Amino acid sequence: MDNQKLNTKDLINIGIFSVLYFIMFFISGMLGYIPVFVVVLPLVLGVLGGIPFTLFLTKTGKFGAVTIMGILVSVLCFLVGQSWISIIFGVVFGFLADLIFKAGKYKSWKFTVIGYCVFTEWVIGSMLPMWIMRDVYFEAYRTQGGTEEYIGSVMNLTSGFMLPAVVVIGFIGGILGVYLGRAVLKKHFQKAGIV
Repeated sequence: MDNQKLNTKDLINIGIFSVLYFIMFFISGMLGYIPVFVVVLPLVLGVLGGIPFTLFLTKTGKFGAVTIMGILVSVLCFLVGQSWISIIFGVVFGFLADLIFKAGKYKSWKFTVIGYCVFTEWVIGSMLPMWIMRDVYFEAYRTQGGTEEYIGSVMNLTSGFMLPAVVVIGFIGGILGVYLGRAVLKKHFQKAGIV
C-alpha cells in the first residue's frame, strides 16, 4: 500500500480532508479572542483536528499525502493572514509525519500516534512571530484595532519560556486528538487494519 503512488482519488481526498482540517484550525483560532486560548491553540487544534485527520489516514495511507496536506493547510493559514513561517512549518512537519507513518507502514498505532503529534506541530509556525518578531507582531495587532488590555494579556501569556511549553501542549493535543479520532472512527480503523 505504501509503495503505491498517489492517484486522482487520493488527491481529491487530500483536498477534502485538508479543508475539513483547516476548518478545525479556523475554529481553534477563533477561540483566540480569549487570551488563554492563544497559547493553547495547538492543544485545541490537536483535539479538534484528530477526527478528520485520522479518517484521512484510513482513506489515504500513501507516502506524500500528509506532506501535501501540511502544505495546503499552511498555505490556507497564510492566505487568511498568518505568517509565511507557517508554510515552512507545514512542509517540514508534514514531511516528518509522512516519514513516521511510512516507517509504521500505515498500520502501526504507535507510529500513527507519534506521526499525528509531529504533524500537529506545524501550527507553531503561525504562532512563532509572537516570540521571534514580538514588537512587529503586537504593533500590527494594535493597528488592526486590538485593545491594550487584550494585547497585554497575550504578551504576558507568550513570554519566552512559554514557547517550549506550547510545543509540549501541541504533543498533548495530538495524543488526545488521535485517540479521540480512533474512538469515533473505530470501524474505519479496523477496516484499514491499523493496530
